[in-house]
Amino acid sequence: MSNFIRKGMLTRSLIIAGLVFGSAVIVSTAFAGECPTDQKKTDARQPVDYKPVGVTDTVIASIDVEKEPANIKDRLFRLRKLTVQPDGIVPWHSHADRPAIIYITQGEIVEYASNCAAPITHKAGDVVAETHEVSHWWKNVSDKPAELLSADLLKDQNDHNM
Repeated sequence: MSNFIRKGMLTRSLIIAGLVFGSAVIVSTAFAGECPTDQKKTDARQPVDYKPVGVTDTVIASIDVEKEPANIKDRLFRLRKLTVQPDGIVPWHSHADRPAIIYITQGEIVEYASNCAAPITHKAGDVVAETHEVSHWWKNVSDKPAELLSADLLKDQNDHNM
């Protein structure tokens, strides 16, 4: 077998291996931090009465969006930083009237969602869209603090749910 043919076979093998590896990476990251399809169920999890443990909730900034061109009445657009210590708990809360987007900036945290029968592990870099369909609680089961950024549209400014 000539060197040309061997190099061609080697190149083709490397390309195929790269495609297989690249596809595996894409598939694994596409589903990271999401409820497995076969575990999605309405009312899969019932409310629990845990109190906040080891959580700091700091409002970084807020905007009264009624005073902005969007003119969304009775809503405050806010950005918060939540730090959840090891074994810390963000108690059960609903997003029925408070949509939010969570970005995990550091660590790892587990979500127990009303619409998923399995716990969902979120890692640094994951983004979670919290819509009216979701009620849930979170727990840091790792040995390092987890840090989250939360952007939400708060209606009731007396709502102290996380």
